[in-house]
Amino acid sequence: MDTHELARLYDFTGKTFVVTGGAGVLGGVAAGALYGCGANVILLGRNSGAVQTAAERLGARAMGVAADVTRRDDLTAALAAVKARFGPVHGLVNAAGGNMPGATTSAERSFFDLPEEALRQVFDLNLMGTVLPCQVFGRQMADQGEGAILNYSSLAALKPLTRTIGYSAAKAGVSNFTHWLAVHMAKTYSPNIRVNALAPGFFVGEQNRALLIDAATGELTPRGRSIIEHTPAGRFGKPEDLAGAALWLLSPAAAFVTGIVVAVDGGFSAFAGV
Repeated sequence: MDTHELARLYDFTGKTFVVTGGAGVLGGVAAGALYGCGANVILLGRNSGAVQTAAERLGARAMGVAADVTRRDDLTAALAAVKARFGPVHGLVNAAGGNMPGATTSAERSFFDLPEEALRQVFDLNLMGTVLPCQVFGRQMADQGEGAILNYSSLAALKPLTRTIGYSAAKAGVSNFTHWLAVHMAKTYSPNIRVNALAPGFFVGEQNRALLIDAATGELTPRGRSIIEHTPAGRFGKPEDLAGAALWLLSPAAAFVTGIVVAVDGGFSAFAGV
């Protein structure tokens, strides 16, 4: 295989990809990588201004569409807007997700006191916010007999993290759903429809920064130090660390790969701690 054939495998010219959470840091990396490989990229998110701004930064082949991934009507309207401008959807990246303090235990809030509303919000955003886009955009892939879906699970699905009960449980559901949907799409509709997931490890973001880095000193917190000590790579992930795995799983280079969850975690999940 020469360099020209390798380049062809990662040439997405003329293909259209939808990225939920595309204005976010991790979703934005996938969107930018796809755009850089020639794809038409649609960024979905609840904040209209944020997705429009992110799309403008990418360029003319990008479009921002305001949509709540937990609302089927929003997603159906988004699909219509995408088809009107770019035609069929060839791929879907489900990067929308996140945690919230109310679904996390703490010294002040025990597991027994976690509010039902907060848990449901985390479950809905992460799990239903993955299932519903797969239903709406996946139906078209079923009709056309081809497509690629990439879900964002988490290291927390592989190794449940202390305190983050809602997020860990929801992401475990995303991993399980990824396995199920890969088999369902291939067996029921077409083996040319592939479904995989990424499981990012520890990436510092606004949601977890205070847990990992002391704001007053800039030093690692005890939790942050423990994570680094258990990460063979010796650092937190950088957003761009996800780009290679995402492009591979969405590309023809992974034509025989479906139903897997790829950990991008610097070796954290491989380390036994001794």
